[in-house]
Amino acid sequence: MLTVASLGMLGYGLWSTGAAVVDLVAARHLDVWADLAAIVFGLLLVLAAPLVRVGMPGGLALAIGALLGLQALALHEAAHLHGAIAGIPQLTRGVFALLLVLLAHVGGKQAPGMS
Repeated sequence: MLTVASLGMLGYGLWSTGAAVVDLVAARHLDVWADLAAIVFGLLLVLAAPLVRVGMPGGLALAIGALLGLQALALHEAAHLHGAIAGIPQLTRGVFALLLVLLAHVGGKQAPGMS
């Protein structure tokens, strides 16, 4: 379960970072600060993924912080680009993040020698 959670976090972080870089360089839909914040939170999640996998103390907390930051920026993006926040995409993103955290937490409890 730790491997699945870590790979999910890695993929989500890379996807978020890539989307922010594309918007920053080419599309220019969002403010520069929002794109830079998404890049920072995406890279934090990429950094946290291997820490979660090896059971490093604080790794899951770092991942949760990055996921919360990305969720907040997704809400900002939805309000900024669409003028309203659609519930289903935001709930789906939040449930996916919660699933990754739960997989990492339960996997960490089951792994021998990891807490």
